[in-house]
Amino acid sequence: MQPPKPLNPNFKEDISASFATFVLMRTIGAALVRVEPGEVDIVLPFRDDLTQQLGYMAAAIISGILDVACGYAAMSLSPPGTTILTVEFKVNLLAPALGERFVARGCVIRPGRNLSVCGGDVLAFKAKEEKIITTMLATMMTVKE
Repeated sequence: MQPPKPLNPNFKEDISASFATFVLMRTIGAALVRVEPGEVDIVLPFRDDLTQQLGYMAAAIISGILDVACGYAAMSLSPPGTTILTVEFKVNLLAPALGERFVARGCVIRPGRNLSVCGGDVLAFKAKEEKIITTMLATMMTVKE
């Protein structure tokens, strides 16, 4: 299957610039590490101050980086002068969020002019092991900036 064709020739630069202004992502220490047409990866190192009462990364943090990865994946296929808002998402927390770092991989399942369906996973990396700990299905809306 052919990768989707971006409508914005500057999608990588626009997404990087947008991410640089995303205060929440900067606050939690997340980094944008991969931007391709319809696909985005965000990495978050483990931090004690982002854990819940049992020492796992909090579900809100894990869900947040995956929501953002899906949103930017949708933005990579949107026209210039637009941005993305989350309409809804469903998260399945498959395993406790234990690891040295977490990678949220968002991708567009079905692009649309107004609404796009996205999906993604969060992988936890510990030593040489990787494990899918979260999966998401999301709907994203394209809006004019």
